[in-house]
Amino acid sequence: MPEKYTRIDFRDQISRNKWKSVFLMIIVFAVLVSLIYVIGFAWGGADIFVILIIAIIISISYLMISYYNSDKIALMSVGAKEIKREGEYKQYYDLVEGLTLASGLPMPKLYVMKSEQINAFASGRNPEHAVICVTEGTLKKLDKKELEGVLAHELGHVGNYDIRYMTLVAVMVGMISIISQIFLRSLWFRSGGNNRDKSNAIFMVIGIILAILAPIVVYFVQLSISRKREFSADATAVKFTRYPPGLIGALKKIKEENKPEKKINKAVAPLFFANPFREFGSTHPDINKRIEVLEKM
Repeated sequence: MPEKYTRIDFRDQISRNKWKSVFLMIIVFAVLVSLIYVIGFAWGGADIFVILIIAIIISISYLMISYYNSDKIALMSVGAKEIKREGEYKQYYDLVEGLTLASGLPMPKLYVMKSEQINAFASGRNPEHAVICVTEGTLKKLDKKELEGVLAHELGHVGNYDIRYMTLVAVMVGMISIISQIFLRSLWFRSGGNNRDKSNAIFMVIGIILAILAPIVVYFVQLSISRKREFSADATAVKFTRYPPGLIGALKKIKEENKPEKKINKAVAPLFFANPFREFGSTHPDINKRIEVLEKM
């Protein structure tokens, strides 16, 4: 059978991408452990570990505060306003309510932000504290089935605990970056060489190379994990709606109409349904690839 007619079961797609995400996360963890191990041997003392522990505590504290307030930070950054059942956005509310009844998820708070771009995002640390925000352009330009597909995708992120998962990845990636910077900067203050330093010269060289390359490697791994979660959310949207053409139609309109959005903070860009900037190193898969996969479901 020709490849283009090969069907993809959304359940297999969800499971496959979750396993790939776990595997990539193990890579990030392995890089973190290797970096700490090599730096410890390179320095050959306890002082560096004290500094590293302090750096880890600070980075985790910062990211946990961001995690528990992720919805507030995201909504504030885009100037979103909350909507209720009654009013001009009734169809938006009714579609989300119907999807939550079908999926068994709690009803999230709903918001609208000013932008003519077709886009949306979900945030919140768990389904009980979730929010969904769509642009005005999304509500104007998408028909009912297309809008339902986009909203189901965002509920897929909520149901898959993607905010929690990506925060954990961000913690580890952040720690690798901080540890690497501390190690590289500390080399400027290192005292002159001695026999102990010479015996650890190999570890010092490895440590320098790893400190330079590790943040770059895990950054691209983080992007790959983010893309896998987008594919999983697409598949979950099909699970909720049983209608791939709705989501496909929305993606095709985004491909044709969307222009880079200058008003959106790049820090919240990974949350969005489609990359607002269309730049290299995107947190989102290529739209054509997403459409191709959905057309096989």
